[in-house]
Amino acid sequence: MKAFLRLTFGFFSLSLLIGCGEDVDHDKIRQSGFIFCGQGSLTTLNPQLVDSGITSEALSPQVFDTLVTLHPKTHQPTPSIASTWSVNKSRTEYIFDLKKNVQFQSTHWFTPSRALNADDVAFSFRRIIDPTHPYHYVGNAQYPWFTGIDFHNLLVDVQALSDHKVKFTLSRPDNTFLSNIATSHAVIHSLEYATELEKNDNKHQIDTLPIGTGPFYFDEHQVNDLVRLRRHNEYWNGPAKLEQVVFDISHRGTGTFAKLLRNECDVLSSPLSSQIPIIQQQESLVLTAKPAINVAYIAVNTLHPALTDVRVRKALNFSINRQNILDSVYYGTGSLAYTILPPTSWAYQKDSIQIRYDRNYAIALLREAGYESGLELTMAVPLESKAYNPSPRKTAELIQANLADIGITLRLITEDRFNRSDASKKSNIDLFLTGWFGVTGDPDGFLRPLLSCDSERAGLNMSMWCNPDFDFLLDLALEVDKPRYRTNLYKQAQNILNEEFPVIPIAHGMQFHVYHNSLKGLKFSPFNVPPFNEVERVR
Repeated sequence: MKAFLRLTFGFFSLSLLIGCGEDVDHDKIRQSGFIFCGQGSLTTLNPQLVDSGITSEALSPQVFDTLVTLHPKTHQPTPSIASTWSVNKSRTEYIFDLKKNVQFQSTHWFTPSRALNADDVAFSFRRIIDPTHPYHYVGNAQYPWFTGIDFHNLLVDVQALSDHKVKFTLSRPDNTFLSNIATSHAVIHSLEYATELEKNDNKHQIDTLPIGTGPFYFDEHQVNDLVRLRRHNEYWNGPAKLEQVVFDISHRGTGTFAKLLRNECDVLSSPLSSQIPIIQQQESLVLTAKPAINVAYIAVNTLHPALTDVRVRKALNFSINRQNILDSVYYGTGSLAYTILPPTSWAYQKDSIQIRYDRNYAIALLREAGYESGLELTMAVPLESKAYNPSPRKTAELIQANLADIGITLRLITEDRFNRSDASKKSNIDLFLTGWFGVTGDPDGFLRPLLSCDSERAGLNMSMWCNPDFDFLLDLALEVDKPRYRTNLYKQAQNILNEEFPVIPIAHGMQFHVYHNSLKGLKFSPFNVPPFNEVERVR
């Protein structure tokens, strides 16, 4: 059948798909699906265009597929829509063999005429790296996660060798390449769909009305209320057991925890630590807890006059009572951060010498730097709870009290949420209370996007910090072929961070999920929400 776009659907279709807050019939949804709560609002439905949030962390694995995925325990790449792959001796060419009969989704606005092939893979990745690509500048031309790992300088080309064979050519060996294309950002779009949209001058629709090959297709978005997905009956790994999944993204009325207790949510991602005792008392709820690949930290604006002095940055670090924060905010569920890497990382290096609470040393450092009479700073504080920081406001207030104790006045600037890409627009702010989720198990996924010179030049390095020696260690670690050498290089990189303190690590949070006991087949990954195709409701 020839592919077609129902253009008469036009703006009328969009008004239906992007609705205006209709009441949600929870009982009706439960007859054929479930409701997922706990994520923030969304700005796009294309995970290539974000570095975190609901689109990449929860929606992407439902709507899209990737060439490979990461095993939740070993963190190693495993086949997905690529069944096998090979690498040349120089480790600069990867050839992937694609599964056959991987079908794209049929929706009200598009019906595919063929299955996924190598042209779709080439199209999807070239969009990211090629400024001449017809879709590169669609959606503001920002690919923050890929920019943070310097992907555009790594990937030279993607070529379709045949219908089911595709070759990636790299500019240099990179030990993280397979892991990076296994993330929920590295999705495969339909070239056929994109071609039809381009013909009709409607290219932006590829990001607002997406077409993928995942177990569910996008059906409806009610702004600030919900996103509804429905079952893709031709999913290559077998049709999903439930007909629909609804993501509650509303901020009206009571919070998500109250909705969970009122049976308006079936799954809650990242409940607050203070809510855990109440959840444990509910017989109908199942709670899971795992160590998470995350970190809460303070990004220090190293361009500000006082903060260019490493003694001042060290004073901030030594003034913070992390154990008090753990007790008061994490309720014993988190762990102290001795470095930016989480304890689950194979390159983790605990530094209890540089990371400790020492008020007197902090005061001495300030005096030595010439600030014994006091100092005034500002700190941006997002109010949205995250697994790495269950209560940012409370954490900020505890830090504020710690700094006051050494003579620093800290003014808190609160906002609902804060994106890393907004840092360059807030250059007048001294400190940022923030955090990071690892999307792979590799140390590079923390160190490079947060602190490299490339990330700083792209406006994504919130510390505005660039250290060529640090970057040299990261780059060398990508190329060496012996694990022990890589480990040593990353430990040297952590030593630089804990000497210069462009970031001040605070804590690592646990990954909590809670769901109704009538649901079976839910799986949880340390990286994102896995596909829901195996989920079913047992009456």
